Amino acid sequence: MKIARVAVDVPLEWAFDFRVPDGLDAQVGAFVVVPFGRTRKVGMVVERLEASEVPAHKLKAIEREVDDIPPLAAKDIRLLNFCAAYYQRGLGEVIAASLPPRLRQVTRRRVAAIAPHAGNQDRETPPALTHEQQAALDACLAGLDRFHPVLLHGVTGSGKTEIYLQLLERVLAAGRQALYLVPEIGLTPQLEERVRKRFAGVPVAHAHSHLAQGERAAAWLAARTGEARIVLGTRLAALMPFHDLGLIVVDEEHDPSYKQQEGLRYSARDVAVRRAQELGIPVVLGSATPSLESFANVGEGRYTLARLATRASGASMPAVRTIDTRADRPKEGLTSALVRSLRECVARGEQALVFVNRRGFSPVLFCRACTWHSSCRRCSANLVLHRKAGELRCHHCGHRERVPQACPSCGAADLAPVGQGTQRVEEGLREALPGARIERVDRDAAARKGALGAALERFRAGEVDILVGTQMLAKGHDYPRLTRVGVLDSDSALFSADFHSAERLFALLVQVAGRAGRAKAAGEVLIQTDFPSHPLYAAVARHDFEGFAAASLEERRLAGFPPFAYLALLRAEAKKPGEALRFLREASTIASRITAEVEVFDPVAAPLERKAGFERAQLLVRARSRGPLQAFLRDWRARLDESAARSVRWSLDVDPQEV
Repeated sequence: MKIARVAVDVPLEWAFDFRVPDGLDAQVGAFVVVPFGRTRKVGMVVERLEASEVPAHKLKAIEREVDDIPPLAAKDIRLLNFCAAYYQRGLGEVIAASLPPRLRQVTRRRVAAIAPHAGNQDRETPPALTHEQQAALDACLAGLDRFHPVLLHGVTGSGKTEIYLQLLERVLAAGRQALYLVPEIGLTPQLEERVRKRFAGVPVAHAHSHLAQGERAAAWLAARTGEARIVLGTRLAALMPFHDLGLIVVDEEHDPSYKQQEGLRYSARDVAVRRAQELGIPVVLGSATPSLESFANVGEGRYTLARLATRASGASMPAVRTIDTRADRPKEGLTSALVRSLRECVARGEQALVFVNRRGFSPVLFCRACTWHSSCRRCSANLVLHRKAGELRCHHCGHRERVPQACPSCGAADLAPVGQGTQRVEEGLREALPGARIERVDRDAAARKGALGAALERFRAGEVDILVGTQMLAKGHDYPRLTRVGVLDSDSALFSADFHSAERLFALLVQVAGRAGRAKAAGEVLIQTDFPSHPLYAAVARHDFEGFAAASLEERRLAGFPPFAYLALLRAEAKKPGEALRFLREASTIASRITAEVEVFDPVAAPLERKAGFERAQLLVRARSRGPLQAFLRDWRARLDESAARSVRWSLDVDPQEV
């Protein structure tokens, strides 16, 4: 009897044995349809066996092979096995996460690996490199035939993308494929246009979650078969199979968007480095503000550092100054100094960006009579006022309701918005600068397909004077006439309990500031703050990443946080109050019996304690090295599987980005 062990998408560590009918090959890596309980599932053959512990008469048979999905190669299976082991998930779950939704369906239309668009325009001639760029390129090329991790630390506008493109050219000339990762979907249209111009005639596929299901499936198949020579994608592309991958580029490698926050909680950046190591190929991690973990790897000799300290155009870095909001009180979120600066900028025919990291009109609607405020009944969060839509919305669970005409608590009509979102800032700018052409770009404004690209194209064409936006505008965009940047409401991150917050705020401010003055006209960045003398703002003004990183790493070392320790977070949620915390207390007791090499912290409520009707809590564990932590997690996870009540949903997050 021929037997195959098949991994299917269930939250269990093991795979399941099935009988292989005559006429089926079902080799390791092949995708098959199997009966599972009362349903059928697509799974992958992970092992062929001579015998099974399951009695022969109880073995169910594989129904059929999925003939439009090529079997995975051994190198791709090794990567998925690593992800399952390291991130403490079942192999079947990891395999399912690596497949586009269309390919996971048992009953569907056949999918073909359609050749990706190759373009037909003339090939763009590469620009001449600066001496700095050439030195950085040479550092990357030194290891083109082996595992060679390079941290490309370049200031904003220094020409990192050009180095990536020249590396791609070398890899394509050798007949191999390249994977180019970006953190957010908003960065892909501009990058895709640039890649297509440079590599006219080269098949390019893109992979991100906003594609139609058929497009995602076709891109996955094109990468696996080698039809796609270049794949541009967000974090999900890190798990795609390739025919002959020769280079991985991770742009904005510091960005927290590379960490998946649901299901398989993997870091696409870390998976990319592991994949490059397995394949013996180079990986380039680029950023103006590298993650402290990557920067520490340079100090330890694990990564090669390539620096770009000046802008490729010869432009100066923008001047950065703070506006003391204690003296210049904002109106509609805008200080008089910022308004004056924006007015001068527009009068000169230049463009400006006003950055506020909060969409909507206002964070909360407030009753002046009784202090009632708009809160979500399902989450421990406020409902955000979206005035144009006439709605209060929860940005966590998606709940929406109409704006009340009077206070639901006392009946008073004196309801007022408190705080500033992008919509309110937009209205304030229109009132303060009536002649300026203003456009808002946030997730709400860009919800319609193509809306983001159209808005940015209008700005590039000079049809918009001032952009108001969120993090969608903070990085990757290059506009020669943009000379002024205003930053609103950044102080809240200065005093967060999360040890990542200062690093993220510094990176965000540097990225936003970097949009200004990238051509001939000088740039200026104005940061509104109640704390103008804070050391973080001083480091941003000096454009001093290395000084900031050295001080932050020393703080991390003294506190015992990554990269000087390794963390995992056990998350739990339950409908019944107190049940999640009760489960975590039991988990803590179990953990204390396993090993003394792992430090177990007390269970606490999650930062967002209630979400979508579930009470949430978490338990942090810490170890000085990765090996003992992984061994502990394997044992702990097995015991938690046995002890957890069905009413509690729990998951392990290895290397958490939010604690």
